[in-house]
Amino acid sequence: MSTGRLCFLLILISLGIKMVSCNNAQLPDKKNCNCDSALRSDSSFHAADSTYKFIQGALLATRFKSFDELKSVIRIDLFNDSSRAENANYKNPAVRITHCSNGYEVINVVESGISQGDMSKAKKGNNIDRLLFLIYSPFAVTNRVDLNKAYLLSRRMTELFGEGDPAFYDLAQNAMKKINTPDLAFMNVRDSSEKGYLNSFNHITSQAFITSCFSEELADFIGDSHERYFHPELLNGKFTEEQIRDLDNGPVDNYVDLINNEWGQELGKVLKEKFNINNSTHWTPELLSNYLNEILSYYSWAFQIGFNPVNNKDELVIRFSNKLNSVLLGSTESK
Repeated sequence: MSTGRLCFLLILISLGIKMVSCNNAQLPDKKNCNCDSALRSDSSFHAADSTYKFIQGALLATRFKSFDELKSVIRIDLFNDSSRAENANYKNPAVRITHCSNGYEVINVVESGISQGDMSKAKKGNNIDRLLFLIYSPFAVTNRVDLNKAYLLSRRMTELFGEGDPAFYDLAQNAMKKINTPDLAFMNVRDSSEKGYLNSFNHITSQAFITSCFSEELADFIGDSHERYFHPELLNGKFTEEQIRDLDNGPVDNYVDLINNEWGQELGKVLKEKFNINNSTHWTPELLSNYLNEILSYYSWAFQIGFNPVNNKDELVIRFSNKLNSVLLGSTESK
């Protein structure tokens, strides 16, 4: 057994993941036990020449020097009327992003649909805007209560919860502060930037929480609607040369976000089962600190770096556990 595979099994065991045989009919379609984990052999980019070779089970956008290098690690398939098969269930346009690590595959399919901007317009608009929103997105209407709760957890809402109100982003920032192996973590100076670990932590952490507290479907809907609004080119691949060269805000960063959303959902499902979490769970500081330390354990394995543990007496832990209980168990509405 290879060292990489052994590490993968150890992290699965530590997180309580149940290994499923590839012959098991219950294996979800989005996972493939036979996918190729290494950088593509037909690429001019080789693992031995890249600092990215140390990362597994997640992506760090700042380790990629170009869009082509990213495409040597993930697969991007674009679908439209002329390219899709007749039996494919994709609307036009659509993109499918695939990432394989240690034989475990995640896939994110983003189709045409409503965006974060459409939701905001319907909320602030007239009856016609709301009717059109209902027609084009019955999922959002049916799940509007949970969507609103997830929104509150995703934003600093000082007008509701007071000064210093924490959000998912603050949990990601705290994870950054917990790194105790800077020599390993910051091999690339860009890794300490906003688009480095912080961005990856933010996407994975928020998607894990939303999946654990609500559902994978809701997490996926939120992640995809965000990207459709800010980066519609992701669905058709029609990027300008300037966008392609922009490593911080172009397709490299955005496709990495979409893949990390999927890894966050996978992690969220594992922790949901491990801690028996749902949207009526009472979050004590002990539960939250245990949950966050499991996330740090995942980051330690994925990025091959070390962390100091989260303490249940940390002010951030106490404040965010209170916010979770207020939002999930209370009747808080956003203004």
